[in-house]
Amino acid sequence: MKKSFLFMLLAILGLTSCGQTKQKLNLETVKTLDLNRYLGSWYEIARFDHSFERGLVGTKANYSLQPNGMIKVVNSGYKNTLDGEYKEAIGKAKFASDNNPAHLRVSFFWIFYGDYYVLELDEQNYSYAMIGSSSDKYFWILSRTPQLPKATLDKLINKAKERGYDTTKLIFVPQKIN
Repeated sequence: MKKSFLFMLLAILGLTSCGQTKQKLNLETVKTLDLNRYLGSWYEIARFDHSFERGLVGTKANYSLQPNGMIKVVNSGYKNTLDGEYKEAIGKAKFASDNNPAHLRVSFFWIFYGDYYVLELDEQNYSYAMIGSSSDKYFWILSRTPQLPKATLDKLINKAKERGYDTTKLIFVPQKIN
């Protein structure tokens, strides 16, 4: 129990520092986001290292709409190897404002929320997404499949560079291939 509490406390401290951006980022979101198409499972293809996912592989996010209008967020992965101990964190998300559906606020503990910006999206098929935060410490590339074609991944990495992210910090996440 003490380890779980410490884990959550570290995650909260990480999220509350989101406003302390070291470099200027372009956080312009996609113009439209169809929530119903965005819901479901996403594989984490790449991310920046941070305490609440450190050592996790095979990481996924699942988003589902709740009756109260909130979005249930279930992040999961395996400790150190794809056969490692399964870990799961359950949170919630809400729209940050009525006029930008691609800017959400996500919480994994009580009332502490962090920004979730959908920066890039395959708007035709919803097959990939690039997610940022108000801090240059948090960044993810997501896909509906365990792997992205190299050309698509390269395009997203270049777009991240153009937006001001240090892509040399990317960790490419091993995924189970069916």
